Amino acid sequence: MSKMDKFEDKVMPVADKIANNRYLCAIRDGFMLAMPLLIIGAMFLLFSALPIPGYENFMAGIFGANWADFFLVPYHATMAIMTLFVVLGISNSLSEHYEQDGISTAVIALVCFFVLTPFTTNFTPKGSSAIYKVDSVIPMEWIGSKGLFVGMLTAIFATEIVKSVYKKGWKITMPKGVPPAVSKAFSALIPGAIAISVFGIVRLIFCYTPFHTVHNLIFTILQVPLTSLGDSLGATIIANFFVSLFWLFGISGADVVEAVMNPIWLALSADNLAAYSKGVALPHVVTQQFVQIYTWVGGSGCTLALCIALLTVCKSQQCKKIGQLGILPGLFNINEPVTFGLPIVLNPILAIPFIATPIVESIITYVCMAGGIVPAPNGVIIPWTTPVIIGGLFVSGWQGAVLQAIELVIAFLIYLPFIKIVDRQYCEQEKTANQAEGAQENA
Repeated sequence: MSKMDKFEDKVMPVADKIANNRYLCAIRDGFMLAMPLLIIGAMFLLFSALPIPGYENFMAGIFGANWADFFLVPYHATMAIMTLFVVLGISNSLSEHYEQDGISTAVIALVCFFVLTPFTTNFTPKGSSAIYKVDSVIPMEWIGSKGLFVGMLTAIFATEIVKSVYKKGWKITMPKGVPPAVSKAFSALIPGAIAISVFGIVRLIFCYTPFHTVHNLIFTILQVPLTSLGDSLGATIIANFFVSLFWLFGISGADVVEAVMNPIWLALSADNLAAYSKGVALPHVVTQQFVQIYTWVGGSGCTLALCIALLTVCKSQQCKKIGQLGILPGLFNINEPVTFGLPIVLNPILAIPFIATPIVESIITYVCMAGGIVPAPNGVIIPWTTPVIIGGLFVSGWQGAVLQAIELVIAFLIYLPFIKIVDRQYCEQEKTANQAEGAQENA
């Protein structure tokens, strides 16, 4: 058994467990439910503050001083309350895994989240320094990115409680002939009451602690350290390493790694977007857009540059055909045609640039943004299929578009010596095959 086979035997079971873990799958699917709304809200916010000189004055001259409210209301109704959608999505996904009614369980989980959320907030009137406590309001800070981790934990634990109650048979069963909607409503009555009661007790306990609320505890001891770690260059390099490593064995590395890192990256994006909407300095360099737009140019491994090399440098028919098949999807960051067609999977030669390129791009991007050469991502969440150059333009202005173009050139230069080796091998194989075919025709 080769070293590669031994390594695969050790790594693949771990990767499979991570990729198929029911809680991580539920978190991933929960964010997918929220993602379209987050993208819509972020794009509306972008149009309220396009980084174009004179844009705001131009719009105000046409539509009046409050013209930006048209764009800000959709933002506050989507991106600013992202935790609510995530709670619903995670609970629904986990419920489907347990084969129980997802909608009713998700609603119960959302209520449990509100039970933990303090219905008070601090308010400072404009032009005043006094801080007033306002009761009977839902604080926006805890239903946005700040409450994300509490929402995730609440969705999981509430769904588990409901599942346990159902498993014990503690539910009201309606007689035959009752409409299904009514039957489901009464079935959820006892599980919902127990779950809400449990979370009510948790809320009460925290009222007598120094933290006062679960939100304060989780945000202080869990979310702040994790987001600080996720914002580091080291964590980004490690994440990119494992994304590429899993892909080399045919496993979608982005799915595995993002199941763990995406909540952190999205929280960082939300922080930047909130700062961007206020016109203040962006607090983070690494966000979801930093990873997807700048370190995965053309997909995991930055393979758009490889497709360009296949079309412009390679001479073998196999490389040229794969380049033709992969270039269009690659423009939209889809790289399966080249990953499996060339292939990159289990290819020891291409494994080196496939792992190295995203790491190099991460370092270059981080240095440029931390040094102020390129603006940090503004937090606007755009589809991961956004083409190169356009993606950089949306999240960092023209400097971001230029950086993406430079990164594409750098990726091309990294892949070039390795793809030449592969191309030479394929040319020899094709030559041998042609000679064998000619010999058969002459026989």
